[in-house]
Amino acid sequence: MLTLDPEKVCHIVVKARAFGAKEEIGDPARRELLEFIRSLDTDEQIELVALCWLGRATYSRDEWDEALSEAEAAHNERTAEYLLRLPLLADDLEKGLAAFGENGKKVDSRNP
Repeated sequence: MLTLDPEKVCHIVVKARAFGAKEEIGDPARRELLEFIRSLDTDEQIELVALCWLGRATYSRDEWDEALSEAEAAHNERTAEYLLRLPLLADDLEKGLAAFGENGKKVDSRNP
């Protein structure tokens, strides 16, 4: 079961689309997205990673618990950086939300 607030995920989707896959360390959009992801608690960060993996079909919806376990094992202080290196972060998150019946297409730029 997804416990991460879908509005937070939608906020990340909007910011990830603004950021794209830029590698510029000082980019304001990148910095804002990093700070937002870092502000999530550990469980939320773990779910966010698992949701990405679900969205890119590394795991199926039936394997959600396994995805969470793997994301928990992989979690560290560089989780936000890991996520920002994913070129399809926004798409993967939207697909992950869709697997839970959430519509990531209705995202906007509001703060969650």
